[in-house]
Amino acid sequence: MSQQLINLSSDLKRLQNEGYELTIQNGHALLSNVPYVNSQKEVKFGTLVSDLTLNGNVTQRPSTHIMHFIGEQPCNADGSEIQQIIHIRNNTPLTANLVASRSFSNKPNGGYSDYYHKFTQYVSILQNPAQAISPEVSAQTYKPIESCSDDDVFKYIDTNSGRAGITAVSAKLENQRIGIVGLGGTGSYILDFVAKTPVCEIHLIDGDEYCQHNAFRSPGSTSLEDLNQLRFKVEHHKQRYEAMRNGIHAHPCYLIEQNLHLVENLDFVFVCIDSGSAKKDIFEFLKSKAIPFIDVGLGIQLVDDKLTGIVRTTLCTADRHEHLSNIVSFADAEDDDYSSNIQIAELNGLNAAFAVIRWKKLFGFYHDHNGEHDSTYTINANMLLGDEEDEDAA
Repeated sequence: MSQQLINLSSDLKRLQNEGYELTIQNGHALLSNVPYVNSQKEVKFGTLVSDLTLNGNVTQRPSTHIMHFIGEQPCNADGSEIQQIIHIRNNTPLTANLVASRSFSNKPNGGYSDYYHKFTQYVSILQNPAQAISPEVSAQTYKPIESCSDDDVFKYIDTNSGRAGITAVSAKLENQRIGIVGLGGTGSYILDFVAKTPVCEIHLIDGDEYCQHNAFRSPGSTSLEDLNQLRFKVEHHKQRYEAMRNGIHAHPCYLIEQNLHLVENLDFVFVCIDSGSAKKDIFEFLKSKAIPFIDVGLGIQLVDDKLTGIVRTTLCTADRHEHLSNIVSFADAEDDDYSSNIQIAELNGLNAAFAVIRWKKLFGFYHDHNGEHDSTYTINANMLLGDEEDEDAA
């Protein structure tokens, strides 16, 4: 409920987005770790406390200019008291568990427009003398904000979406159940991107172990200790991303005809495997269930002493899937004379980025002018083509 109040109140959300340590307790807003100077000319840190004027779960204009404080008497840089804010010096119980050391009074002309205005005004009064002594101190600590509910997707608050003003846009991806079939280079980067969205479930499906070569085409870094554990790829990646979010499910197996039920109840699937015969069964099953999916492809060849090739992103939806058989090969790698298994981290990452952008377009996160269902990027020509590219577009 406390975080919901912050999310619904633009002034409180702005404070949080700008790095202030804001919490809500028993109808009061607390802004912690505010630097100030005490009478000994030492830099200390205190907590500003304001009661909240609410209409439902949304803040209204503050009804009082009084601000409570937990800490010593704030002083100027020379140790003299800041006289213009002195109000009450005695301890004041605000709730059963919250006692203020003193209160301040500073009222601008017209009062405070909102709680952002109120808190930042008092922060400035207390913080300026402290910064005169220690310029590096700041109430904007950008301390990670833990999630307050086990039901939340993330284990700490997504302040990035809030700071960018796209929380409502990101919400379009909520409650989705996503599958990633194949956790090699491209699949692992897709996980990295999708894990930072508010989808409720991510199902990882792969029967391979995480080996040394995987460390060179996956996001982040892998320690020698982790490699020596010889875990399945899905278990390795699940453990890594569970540090930031909930809802990750590992299925250490290959997706074959006998276990296609693993993707039966998903909302979208990324297919990131090489086996053509396996793809055929997966595609037919997903089409029969009207589950949209993206198949990724990376064809890289060594020509003389340079690499070239094509990065492919193919979308299939319930109303458009006829193109698959003309684009995707259902031959297994060892039977395909034109196949290769050259993978480079930046190309895996690029392939994943194209796939995730296309998924987000499908669900209204990004504007989609062309509605392409297949696109290719040719490396040596720096050429990006979509199957419905607008000829009039620049």
